[in-house]
Amino acid sequence: MPVNKNALLRYKTIDNCLRNTARQWTLDDLIDACSDALYEYTGKDDLVSRRTVQLDIQKMRSSELGYEAPIEVYDNKYYRYSDPAYSITSTPVSESDLKQMREAVEVLKQMSGFSGFAGMEDIVGRLEDHVCAVRHERKPAIYFESNDRLKGLNFMTPLYEAIVAKTPVRMTYQSFRAIQPKTFLFSPYILKEYRNRWFVFGRGERDRYVVNLALDRIVAVDQTAGETFIEDPKFDPEVYFKDMIGVTKIPGTMDRETEVRFWADAKQVPYIETKPLHQSQMVLERSEDGSAIFQLTVCENYELEKAIIEFGEGIKVLSPKSLVSRIHSRLKQALSLYEGSL
Repeated sequence: MPVNKNALLRYKTIDNCLRNTARQWTLDDLIDACSDALYEYTGKDDLVSRRTVQLDIQKMRSSELGYEAPIEVYDNKYYRYSDPAYSITSTPVSESDLKQMREAVEVLKQMSGFSGFAGMEDIVGRLEDHVCAVRHERKPAIYFESNDRLKGLNFMTPLYEAIVAKTPVRMTYQSFRAIQPKTFLFSPYILKEYRNRWFVFGRGERDRYVVNLALDRIVAVDQTAGETFIEDPKFDPEVYFKDMIGVTKIPGTMDRETEVRFWADAKQVPYIETKPLHQSQMVLERSEDGSAIFQLTVCENYELEKAIIEFGEGIKVLSPKSLVSRIHSRLKQALSLYEGSL
C-alpha cells in the first residue's frame, strides 16, 4: 500500500528521535516531535494523535514497509533502538522494492523507443544497474556524467507543471550580460537538456519568437493567476530541433537550415563517424589517406561553431562562406592570445 507524505515524515521524525541517544524519548515526546515536523511541513497546527504514533511505531517494527525497526521500550516508558547504529534510511531495498524497480525498468525500456524520450536508454541503464548493484551488494558498473553544482534544477518541477497545464509563470531571470535580473511573464513550451545544462523554451510577454532560457540563470519562478498563456501554433519541437545542434536558434538568416560541408583528417574521421555531430551527417567523399568530407544539414549557430572548433586542426570548414569566415575569425583571435608566449 502506498505511503502518504505525512506518514513518511512521521517515520523519518521518529527515526531521527530514536537515533538521538543523548536524551530519552517517551511516547508524548515522539508525538510532540511529529506534530512539530508536520507543522513545519504543512503550516497547520494539528496535534498528531497518540493512536497515530503508536500505529507508526508498529508499522516501523513490522516488515510491511521493509523497515523491521528494532524499536524497544525500556523502563516501561522510554523508546529506543536496540541497535544504536540502526536507521530506516540505511535499510536495504526489500524484495518487493526490487520487483517494483524491475517492473519500472521494463516500462521505461518500452517508452525509450519513442522520440519524446530521447536519452531514456541512459536512464534505464542507470536504474537497472542500480537494481543489480543493490541486489548483489556491488558497486555500480555504469557511471554517468553529472554536475552536482549545477544551479536551477529546482525550477524544473514548477516549469514542467506549467508546461503541462499551459499556464504562464512569472519569471525572474538574469542573463550573463545583464547587470540586474528582470521579471516578466513567460509561457513555457518544453524543457531540453544539452551538455549537462537544462533550458526552457517558450515566449515571454514581449517576445515575437520562441526563446530559450538557461535554468541556471533563473532567479525565481512564481505561479500566476488569471494571466493568458501565449500559444505558438507554429512551434513543433520535432521540427524546431530537427535542424539544430544545441539550443540556439537566431531568428533571421541563421535559423534557416543550410548545407555545411567540412573536411576532416584521418585521425578525426573515426570519432566523427561514431559520434555524429548531427543526425543529418553524411560522408560525401573519402580519400586514400583516410580523410573525408562530411555534410550536415543544420542551421548555423554558436553550438555548431563550438562543435567544429573542438576538433582544432583536424577539421576545415569548406562551406558555407559565412561559417568559414566566422570559424576563421575565431581561430585567428584564439591564436592571437598565444602570440609572444612561446
